[in-house]
Amino acid sequence: QVQLVESGGGLVQPGGSLRLSCAAFGFTSDYYGLGWFRQAPRNEREGVACINSDGSPVYTDSVKGRFTISRDNVNKTVYLQMNSLKPEDTAVYFCAISFSPSCTYYSNTYWADYWGQGTQVTVSS
Repeated sequence: QVQLVESGGGLVQPGGSLRLSCAAFGFTSDYYGLGWFRQAPRNEREGVACINSDGSPVYTDSVKGRFTISRDNVNKTVYLQMNSLKPEDTAVYFCAISFSPSCTYYSNTYWADYWGQGTQVTVSS
């Protein structure tokens, strides 16, 4: 049974920072991609960032220069450091893990094989 456990969401003022974490349990593959997605009310789930098996990151344009994705392969954990947060970053954030070690197609939600439960990030003054 694969389980992704997220933590780190919350309420933050514009310009603030948050760090999301996601630990994968029961996933036995040694080569895999890790990603973060978000879904705002009335919007489709969108890819935010992905990190492939060799540690190379990919970001959607709206978060480039503000968000940083990283991974800990020993603990099968992925992080998302979010700086300079904006109200439009408000969404439920989901981590995902894929049997694909590449991030080429991560923007499509079909890339993910397992999902976390989601954590709310609210950016508001």
